[in-house]
Amino acid sequence: MNLNLTGHHLEITPAIRAHVLSKLDKVKRHFDNVIDVNVVLSVDKLVQKAEATIHVSGKNLFAEASDDNLYVAIDALTDSLDRQVLKHKEKFEARRHDQSGKQQAAE
Repeated sequence: MNLNLTGHHLEITPAIRAHVLSKLDKVKRHFDNVIDVNVVLSVDKLVQKAEATIHVSGKNLFAEASDDNLYVAIDALTDSLDRQVLKHKEKFEARRHDQSGKQQAAE
């Protein structure tokens, strides 16, 4: 998994980087085929915003979250990404184990 972490009007400290990595491990644990992750953290006046794009095999997943606290925004972002990854994984496995195409070809 390649991680690209950038900050707009914000310096990426080792603590912020460690927090993002620990939260993205949860997403990676649920789905191993994560290729790239691009995370953008930004500050606009009093609003802290986190955006992420995950490139998995065959699809790009995007999520964003904003809050007064950057760490809360990162937590909300990773929860949203985790739900999207689990949904993609369920669809991927359903297609893989679908037997309807084989039955139609046999008839």
